[in-house]
Amino acid sequence: MCAIMGFSKKTCTKAELQPFFDRTISRGPDMSRIIETPSGWLCFHRLAIMGLTEAGMQPFELDGDYVVCNGEIYGFRPLKRQLAEKGYQFKSGSDCEILLPLFHEYGLDMFAQLDAEFALIIYDSKTDSLIAARDPIGIRPLFYGYDREGAIVFASEAKNLVGLCDEVCPFPPGHYYAYGKFVRYADLTTVTEYVPDGLETVCKHIRDKLIAGVDKRLDADAPLGFLLSGGLDSSLVCAISALVLGKKIRTFAIGMDKDAIDLKYAKEVADYIGADHTEVYMTRQQVLDSLEEVIAMLGTWDITTIRASMGMYLCCKAIHEQTDVRVLLTGEISDELFGYKYTDFAPSAEAFQQESKKRIDELHMYDVLRADRCISVNSLEARVPFGDLDFVKYVMRIDPKLKLNTYDMGKYLLRHAFEKDHLLPEDILWRQKAAFSDAVGHSMVDDLKAYAEDKYTDGEFETLRQKYDYGTPFTKESLLYREIFEKYYPGQARMIADFWMPNKEWEGCDVNDPSARVLANYGASGK
Repeated sequence: MCAIMGFSKKTCTKAELQPFFDRTISRGPDMSRIIETPSGWLCFHRLAIMGLTEAGMQPFELDGDYVVCNGEIYGFRPLKRQLAEKGYQFKSGSDCEILLPLFHEYGLDMFAQLDAEFALIIYDSKTDSLIAARDPIGIRPLFYGYDREGAIVFASEAKNLVGLCDEVCPFPPGHYYAYGKFVRYADLTTVTEYVPDGLETVCKHIRDKLIAGVDKRLDADAPLGFLLSGGLDSSLVCAISALVLGKKIRTFAIGMDKDAIDLKYAKEVADYIGADHTEVYMTRQQVLDSLEEVIAMLGTWDITTIRASMGMYLCCKAIHEQTDVRVLLTGEISDELFGYKYTDFAPSAEAFQQESKKRIDELHMYDVLRADRCISVNSLEARVPFGDLDFVKYVMRIDPKLKLNTYDMGKYLLRHAFEKDHLLPEDILWRQKAAFSDAVGHSMVDDLKAYAEDKYTDGEFETLRQKYDYGTPFTKESLLYREIFEKYYPGQARMIADFWMPNKEWEGCDVNDPSARVLANYGASGK
């Protein structure tokens, strides 16, 4: 991960902006640089992943234009060769060095051509203005706001802008900002026509495209590691990676010290694929002691995101402190594509499709935000194979009738796609899904709820919750999270669309807790 920031005007001095930018120095602890453009500033904190020498330090410059980018550009080597044939010269092994040549060749059309997860800011010398853009899913973070003198400011995280801009907004995924307006350059989730492929063809494509998505994310000059929960998604990423690399990979799993549900499954997968496996244990006290730090890091008040971040944050903290791993592959984004426990209640195939679209469009505020912050605050980089653009585009175009759970097994397409490969033990491949925040140990969620219950009387809860007319807390736990959020991000609650909850309009989903444990179909999940 890296941190970027850009100011369209010199409405503050370098000394004045430095403390705001340094709030995210953990994203890029290796080297920092702030440069002055004719009209404003560009800032960069570097975490070296590709092209580890100082030559890969940003901003990159070309004919008076500059770029800072937090991203991975997949397939950059053939692009680099093509650009070199056109006369462009390169000084580093960094993938991001190709961005300005691409901008000179294709202008704003370049963004639609990138196979990448990225957030970038370009200083365009011809117009003396900033251009910013973000990848189609929003895997890499970017926020913006206007300072008190009207300058637009872009930054990797909301915390960079708190106190600098009155309103902090997420930069919309799949958009670029240029010459005063936002333009959508990519839309992965609006589907006008489904592919005509039958079940077996669909599953073959899922298999091939996911393997390709994993393969391209294994290219790093820094050491790789893998988060392994023991669930289907992370287990598949690890098994495919071990196969592609042809060597022992390093896997990491976390659970509560007394009732870690998934640690045994993670170990089973690790043993099966021959991984160098590390188990991390967390205690009730660690969870409670870390709560405020986690919410400050995340910039959210959403219950699901915060619960699921506790284990991930503490696991990544241990990886950072105890290993040399710098890049982590994770299993996020599979649920939004193939379904959750609650999407078993979808009243129709089209309802499933629209729910999937909504979740992926909003993902940058929830699971993607969680993965980015938990990993980057520990000076690591996240890579998300299920977010591969080709993979997402294809899965979104599969007829949702095939995705509905008519098989008595969630995510059947994904499981069936890898059934013949025997990459995983049968009991893992066909194990019912458990929610990550529960699977690290049911006691963790129970501990958080009990802590909040003890903190507020019923009267205090009713009084305090009514202070908030947006995203109004509806449990003592949600009030606790909101109060901490407001301490660090006062008045910025609208950065998050809503509580991540099952679709209450569906029969069986009108619940008051986001945990899949409260659903009637949870059954043997998470045991």
